Amino acid sequence: MGNKLYVGNLPFSAKEETLTQLFSDCGSVSSAKIITDRDTGRSKGFGFFEMSSSDEAEEVISKYNSYEIEGREMKISLAKPQEPREGGFRSNRSRY
Repeated sequence: MGNKLYVGNLPFSAKEETLTQLFSDCGSVSSAKIITDRDTGRSKGFGFFEMSSSDEAEEVISKYNSYEIEGREMKISLAKPQEPREGGFRSNRSRY
């Protein structure tokens, strides 16, 4: 079992510090990142958190999945590995 968590359905006003403090009652939060829009800097409503151990990650899932913050129920699960992307500017460079 991994220790990296996906946290979705966050209110757009949610801060990494607030969620780190919330999750720290289940253990040590190694890293926290709420994903933001590149152009506006506004939260996209999801993020990734890493706990120190898989047991701590499991505790966060069982305790805070469907936990309500500002009228929104967080969805927490183990993060899946990022799949390789295709397309975009760099992938077309090899043609020229």
